[in-house]
Amino acid sequence: MGSHEVSQRWLKASRALKKEDQVYGQRVAEMVKMHSSESFYAIDDPLEAAVFSVLIELLKEIDRERGEKIEDVDI
Repeated sequence: MGSHEVSQRWLKASRALKKEDQVYGQRVAEMVKMHSSESFYAIDDPLEAAVFSVLIELLKEIDRERGEKIEDVDI
């Protein structure tokens, strides 16, 4: 439930951005929604989970542009 609120606040905040930046603010807010359930299961802080979700989506976009895919990593 915290992810929805974070996403909505970021979406609202994106309206205050310059016109050319608004689309990016909206994309970031949408990225939060894409992983909200998985992130919030393991992370208690809604902001931390939202940022984690956005970072995952950004890395996926970079990989798509490069034509790469990160395989399983042993941590």
